[in-house]
Amino acid sequence: MHTLTVIDAGAPYGIAAAPDGALWFTLVHEGRIGRMVPGQDPVIHQLDPADGQPMVITPGHDGAMWFTEGKFGEIGRVCRISADGVVTAHQAPSPYGIVAGPDGAMWFTQMQPGAIGRIGHDGAMTGFAVPVEGGGMPSFITVGPDDALWFTLNQANAIGRISLSGEVTVHPLPTEGAGPVGITLGPDDALWFVEIGAGQIGRIDTSGKITEHPLPDRSARPHAIVTGPDGALWFTEWAAGRVGRLTTDGTFDVQPLPSVPGEDGNERKAEPHGLTVGPDGAIWVALEAGALARIG
Repeated sequence: MHTLTVIDAGAPYGIAAAPDGALWFTLVHEGRIGRMVPGQDPVIHQLDPADGQPMVITPGHDGAMWFTEGKFGEIGRVCRISADGVVTAHQAPSPYGIVAGPDGAMWFTQMQPGAIGRIGHDGAMTGFAVPVEGGGMPSFITVGPDDALWFTLNQANAIGRISLSGEVTVHPLPTEGAGPVGITLGPDDALWFVEIGAGQIGRIDTSGKITEHPLPDRSARPHAIVTGPDGALWFTEWAAGRVGRLTTDGTFDVQPLPSVPGEDGNERKAEPHGLTVGPDGAIWVALEAGALARIG
């Protein structure tokens, strides 16, 4: 069963559950951040400037939410937003993925320079170059089971690992043009990721061994992935307007998402991007068409 919450304020892109029992989400085209307790009306915070394109959002160690804004040319922002909407911003080149690291710092990817950034609890920022030609366009980032950070390299067709001291290891993917994007820690202590270019779900363990699972629909353009409360991997299929589920033994299931009613009365294709496990234990999906979808 899918429940749709229409977001009139804009186009949801990233979504994450917060320690305060709410869902927080980015409105990428409107420069806004939303907060919604399931069953209640959303609260929308307008950002300044409004054209920063907020994308990925995640809880920090400090009880606040952190998000990235990439559209400032070479200067983007990594931002902290409190429950009352107060924003603290740090400038950084083209940030995208972000996660709270095991060392109490916030770690994030920098797409264009091809680097991994770190913001300490004292606000000090450091950066680590990714050793691939052109930088590789690092995208999503997550914490591994080995106290390191793992990230996708969309243009380098690889998965990266960075230790807390800044040592980077790159693992090339066996499929050409895979274009990895989303990545998450799986229930089996391996890293699971989506290949938007190849239409596959990949798995890499801490030794670097890679396994790939082709989707039933290779043209579905998978985007983001999380581990669900049921011990399976859940992912969005952006081009197909679906949510997929993959068990660790390789069994797929896909569910179509409903279209979203537009202001003009026409139905809009869902365009699912980010997804998360909500405070109610359900899977929540950000639909760029203008809604949040609850699965289950």
